[in-house]
Amino acid sequence: MIRVDGVCGSLIERALIPFALAAALGLAGCGTSKPAHPATQPSLTEAPVEDLYDQAFKLLKLKRYPEAATAFDEVERQHPYSIWARRAMLMSAFAYYQANKYDDAVNSADRFIALHPGNKDAPYAYYLKAICDYEQISDAARDQQKTLDAMGALQDVVRRFPESEYARDAQLKLDFTRDQLAAKEMYVGRYYLKRGEPVAAIGRFRTVIETYQTTNHVPEALHRLVESYFTLGLDSEAEAAAAVLGYNYPDSPWFKDSYKLLTQHGLPAPNTKVAPNSWIARSFKGL
Repeated sequence: MIRVDGVCGSLIERALIPFALAAALGLAGCGTSKPAHPATQPSLTEAPVEDLYDQAFKLLKLKRYPEAATAFDEVERQHPYSIWARRAMLMSAFAYYQANKYDDAVNSADRFIALHPGNKDAPYAYYLKAICDYEQISDAARDQQKTLDAMGALQDVVRRFPESEYARDAQLKLDFTRDQLAAKEMYVGRYYLKRGEPVAAIGRFRTVIETYQTTNHVPEALHRLVESYFTLGLDSEAEAAAAVLGYNYPDSPWFKDSYKLLTQHGLPAPNTKVAPNSWIARSFKGL
């Protein structure tokens, strides 16, 4: 699991500053309301919206995130048409996120988007949804469904709000999701190659080259193709993969390994003469 910090973490928290200021200013003017004690649980009985929001906000400041989220939900439940309810939805999403209750955070954000799609804080709701998926990405050896979910959600942020600071950060995180998906393909490809299933391995390495060519896994994928093709006795295909590797990544240690394989098979040093109609030539337009 990836816990976001740095730029992303500051984006998530900084965006809530206006809500914090609004709470401080709004509640300061409610002298007739008695503030709820922060140690209490959200009341199931009807209470003034200012009291409920004040209680939730105090719990949040105390970093009692699950209780704060429940308290913000209570604001929305009891006073669904107040301005505080709209604010409470996002505060609830943030509190659930801080408590690592990602599904609940997404539900709160989705509710905000459904009810207030054109609100100025909608980009934040979309971004928080994406980060909830992003933080659940697991290592390459495990299932990558959350990586795919994060990629889709991050792309949604970039597409909908291209000029926002959320889009800029989302774009950076998209690079990581692509690298993670490529790492998964490499992991499975190496597994097949080790098991003596080069055809299945080739399919995985091709995916890396054709779909994730901007990642740093491409040089190894090309070398593994050289290995796989030699295993199948497809020397010309192995030469083509080595040629592409040498042309695009001449200083890579993977090219040195491929060069050794060529000499072991009695083949000359690779050149850049690759059949233009081959899939590997089409994948590398610059060759």
